[in-house]
Amino acid sequence: MKIIISNSDQRPIYEQITSQIKSLIISGEVKPGDALPSMRFLAKELRISVITTKRAYEELERGGFIETVAGKGSFVAGMNADFIREEHLRIAEDHLQQAVEAAKSAGISKAELIDTLGMLYDDN
Repeated sequence: MKIIISNSDQRPIYEQITSQIKSLIISGEVKPGDALPSMRFLAKELRISVITTKRAYEELERGGFIETVAGKGSFVAGMNADFIREEHLRIAEDHLQQAVEAAKSAGISKAELIDTLGMLYDDN
């Protein structure tokens, strides 16, 4: 599992870790039941505090992405299709929000933006 921490990223380190692990889970790169690196190992690899990795894992567990078993470690949780679809929809909404803000600042009309979205959607 490759996690990259960026000092230029505005988000706290634990959020960077959380979002990257979520992406790996949602994309299917890591599967339900797969073990995550231990908090200590990940902290050592990233050269950060164990407290930071602990916070990231706690966030992932609260979100239902991982399950932690005392004495055994943390594992990717089994997720249903509706949950995964909802998470994909949330990601798409975030990207669309950025597109709307860019279009508004550039003076692009709603109709032009919708036409562009339609073309992009149909081309893929």
